[in-house]
Amino acid sequence: MKRTLLRPLVLANLLLLGAGMGMAGDTSMLRPPKGSKVAIIVFEDLECPDCARAAPLLHEAAKQYNIPLVQYDFPLPMHPWSFDAAVNARYFDTISKKLGDDYRLFIFSNQPTITKANLRGVTERFAADHKVTLPFVIDPMGELSAKVKADAQLGQRVGLDHTPTIYVVSDTVRGKPFVEVVDRSQLYSIIDQAMKDASANPAPHKTASASKSTGT
Repeated sequence: MKRTLLRPLVLANLLLLGAGMGMAGDTSMLRPPKGSKVAIIVFEDLECPDCARAAPLLHEAAKQYNIPLVQYDFPLPMHPWSFDAAVNARYFDTISKKLGDDYRLFIFSNQPTITKANLRGVTERFAADHKVTLPFVIDPMGELSAKVKADAQLGQRVGLDHTPTIYVVSDTVRGKPFVEVVDRSQLYSIIDQAMKDASANPAPHKTASASKSTGT
């Protein structure tokens, strides 16, 4: 399965940053949102072709199992418009979470025709189709950009080296509470096992939270 890999120099810089922060390989956040026993977590880049291929599967799995899909932005430096698209998605999130998710799926489905130069026009078309007036400046205070950067920094702390990076996480107290989904054909079986583990060995309390979980 092809995945978008970070260029060696970029990856080295990210890992050095994570090491400098003293948190490289920190997986403590790989837990379900509060109130959930099992969830899917994905770190994605809106310009990543394999992220576009994975997105419908992840949304469908979350819907079928009635579990959260928690999406984190991890725009790769070699993709010229991915960061701006992530900021746009955050803007639509402020209107409704569903609209933000619809925008992400729209961008994924139109990805081959999008460029940095036409991203604004593509986004305006999406907004008009959903009866939303897109402001001239989407993020005047930089608050949405800060959220995207915070996600990217979180991915650095986890130690990511590709997109999409997909995890099935559970609140089980036995064994690892998370499994990376390397082969997406195994996604459903991994979820089945996570749900069994969570039911058999539940955590006494849940402390994790995820503000961007997709309702199912």
